[in-house]
Amino acid sequence: MQLPQSPSSLCFDKDEFMKDSFDVDQFVSECRKRVQLENLRDDLEIYYRLLKTAMVELINKDYADFVNLSTNLVGMDKALSQLSVPLGQLREEVLSLKTSVNQSVRAVDERLAKQDDLRNKKMCVLRMIRVIHSVEKIEKILSSQNCKTNTELNSTLLTGQILERIATEFNQLQFHAVQSKGMPLLDKVRPRIAGITAMLQRSLESLLLEGLQTSNVDIIRHCLRTYATIDKTKDAEALVGQVLVKPYIDKTDMVPGYDFLVNSVWPEIAHGLEEKLPSLFNPGNPDIFHQKYTVSMDFLRRFERQCGSQASVKRLRAHPSYHSFNNKWNLPVYFQIRFKEIAGRLETALVSPLQEISDDHTFCLQASSVLWTCLTTCWSDQIFLPLLAHRFWKLTLQLLSRYFVFVKEVASHVTSECSMAEIKGFPQSTSKDVAASSVVSEENSARSIPEAQSSKLSMHQLILLVADVEKITDQYTYMFLGALEDMISSLSEPLLVINTRISLYLGESCLVYLKSTLEVPRLYRRTNKEVPTRPSLYIENAIKPLFVLQNEYKNILKQATKDKWLKGALTECTHKYYETVSDVLSSVKKMEESLKRLKQARKTAFSSNSTNGGVSDDNKIRLQLALDVEYFANQVC
Repeated sequence: MQLPQSPSSLCFDKDEFMKDSFDVDQFVSECRKRVQLENLRDDLEIYYRLLKTAMVELINKDYADFVNLSTNLVGMDKALSQLSVPLGQLREEVLSLKTSVNQSVRAVDERLAKQDDLRNKKMCVLRMIRVIHSVEKIEKILSSQNCKTNTELNSTLLTGQILERIATEFNQLQFHAVQSKGMPLLDKVRPRIAGITAMLQRSLESLLLEGLQTSNVDIIRHCLRTYATIDKTKDAEALVGQVLVKPYIDKTDMVPGYDFLVNSVWPEIAHGLEEKLPSLFNPGNPDIFHQKYTVSMDFLRRFERQCGSQASVKRLRAHPSYHSFNNKWNLPVYFQIRFKEIAGRLETALVSPLQEISDDHTFCLQASSVLWTCLTTCWSDQIFLPLLAHRFWKLTLQLLSRYFVFVKEVASHVTSECSMAEIKGFPQSTSKDVAASSVVSEENSARSIPEAQSSKLSMHQLILLVADVEKITDQYTYMFLGALEDMISSLSEPLLVINTRISLYLGESCLVYLKSTLEVPRLYRRTNKEVPTRPSLYIENAIKPLFVLQNEYKNILKQATKDKWLKGALTECTHKYYETVSDVLSSVKKMEESLKRLKQARKTAFSSNSTNGGVSDDNKIRLQLALDVEYFANQVC
C-alpha cells in the first residue's frame, strides 16, 4: 500500500505504522525520547489530515469500483471453492518434495563433514609421521657422530657442518610439532625432542665459544648460520654479551667522583687556544672573525655531545674555562664594525637617493636597492650571529627608519612648493627657478635631498619612489611573515570546523520556530478567524537569534565573520523553510481539490470552507503564509 508523502519535519517515520510489530505504547515511548507530547500530538494531527486527504482522493479516484464492489463479488465464493482442491493437492506435493530435498541435503552435509574429519585426521597422522621421522634421523646423526668423536677426539661436541644438517632437520621438526600440538602421540615424543634441543644448544654454544676464543671466522660463520636456521639468534646475542661484553665492562669500572672530560680535557683545550692562538678572537677582520667563531661554536657543541650525561654538560657550562672561552669573543666590537659597514653603505647611497639604476630588476632607485641589500645582509649566514639577534633586529629597524626619514623629506619638500606646477615634468611647469625662491634653513641643510637636487624633482622620480616603497613594504613583510605562514594556516584549519558548527547552531535555532509553519492550516481551517493582516509570531522568533548575533557581538567580531555565519545559517534555514511552505501549500491545494470533487460527485451544497467576508479558509492560509514569507525575506535582506 502506498502511503501519502509526509513532511520531513515530522518526529516519526510513517512506515512504522505499516509494520506487523507496530505497538502503540512502544511508538509513543520512542517518540517521547525525541520530542514533547505536545509536538507528537501536533505531528500526528498533521499526518492524520494527510491520511484523510489521501483517503478522499482514493475514494474519488475509484468511486465507481467502490459502488460496484458488491456486484463484482457475486459468484466469488463458488470460484474460490473450486480452486481450493487443486491448490491443496499442489501444496501437499510441494511439501513432499521439500521434505525429500531436505533429507538429501542433510545426507550430503553429513558425508562432507565426515570427509573433512577424515582429511584432518590424515593430515595429523602425516605430521606425526614426519615428526617421528625427523627425530629418528637427528638421533641417527648424533649417534654416528658420537661414535666418531669418542674414538677420535673423545668429545661429544658436534662440528659446524654436522650442526647445520641437524639444524635444518630440527627446523622442520619444530614446524611439524607445532602443527601437531595436542595429539597424544606427540607427548610421548617430547622427551626425545627436548634431548635433541639441549644437545644442539650445548654444541652451538661450545662451537661459538671456540670460534670467539680462536678468532676462527669460518667456525663463527657456521655457528651463526645455524643459530639463524633454528631461529635462536637471541641466544647467540646473549652468549656474546655474556662472554665478550660483560667481562670488558666489568674491567673498566669508573671511579665515581671524577669527570676528566670536563675538568681535565676542556680546560687544557681552552687554555691552549687562548694562549697559542690569540688572533682567533681578533674581530678586526669581521669576515674571518665570523668564520672562526662559527667553527669554534660548532666544535664546542660537538664537545658537549661527548659528555656522558646532562649533569656533565651542566658542569662543563658552569666551568670557569668555559665562561672565559666564550667571553674572549668580542661580539660587541664585531657588531660595531658590521653596523658601520652596513649603515655607511646606506648613508652613501642617500647622498644621491633618486638616482636611477638599470642593473636591478626589482627596484628603480639606488637608495631603495641599497636599503634592500642592507636589510638582507643583516640576516645572511655570513653576517648574522645568534647571540647578536637583538642588535641586528635593532639595526634593521634603524635602516627602515632612516629610509622613512628620506621618504618623509621628499614628501615634505613636495608639499612645501607653492604649486604642483613648479615640479618639473608637469605640463604647467614654467622656467621659474624654485631654488631661488626657497629659503633653506640650517635645520634642513642636513637632509637627504641636496639643495641642488631638490629643485629638480620630477613626476617620474616621485613615481619610481612610490613603486620602490611599495615593493619594500610587500617583500619585507612577506619575508618575515613567511616564517609564521605555517602557524597561521594551522590556526585557520580548526576555525573552518568551528565556523561550520556556529552556522549550524544558528540554523537550528531558527528552524525550531520555522517548524510552526505546519500549524498555520490548523489555525484557520473551520475556525472562523479574521483575515490575516500581519505576519505570524513564530517568524519574529525565528529571526531573533540572527539579530542577537549582530548586536551582542558587534564589538568583538569582524563583520565579515558574522556575515559568513549568517550566510551559512540562512542558506540552510531558507531552504528548509521553502520546503515546508511548499508542502503546506501543496497539502492545502490537494485538500481543496478533493473536497470539490466530492461535492461534484455527490451533487450536494456542502462546503468545507467557512466564509468570512467572502474569503475561504484555504485562501486565509495562503494569505498568512504570504505575509510570513514576505516578512522573512525583508528581515533577511
